[in-house]
This record gives sequence, structure tokens and C-alpha cells, in this order.
Amino acid sequence: MKEFIEFIAKHLVDHPENVKVQETYADKTTLELTLRVASEDVGKVIGKQGKTAIAMRTLLTAVASRAHKKVVLKIMD
Repeated sequence: MKEFIEFIAKHLVDHPENVKVQETYADKTTLELTLRVASEDVGKVIGKQGKTAIAMRTLLTAVASRAHKKVVLKIMD
């Protein structure tokens, strides 16, 4: 799932070398992914009215449900 979010984010931003995804487990079934991008690329990852971020979270939830896990995506700059 980490690679999936990295792939999507790198294709959205102008500085793909600054894309970093960190995985942490909140509990046994909940995975927390923290996405960090360059400050000028945060708007591109979030999108207008947050629609890009919502779409990324929806796709991530679909992938995680197949593995019987829950995923939380946090976007930082």
C-alpha cells in the first residue's frame, strides 16, 4: 500500500524526488500512512476542495479492504 500511494503521489507532483511515505501501525489491523511532499506540491496532492485527497483515500480503502485492514492517510508538507 505504501508503494501504491507513492506511485500516485509521484505522478501528481512537480518534485517527485521529495515524495516520502512512512508506514506506522496504530494497532493490529490499522495501518497509518503519512505522505510528505514539497510545500509547493501540497495543493496538487490535496486538490480542489480536497477531491484528489478523497479519491486517494477511497482507492486506498478499497485496496486495504481486500487485505482485511484499515488504512489512514495523512498528508503533510
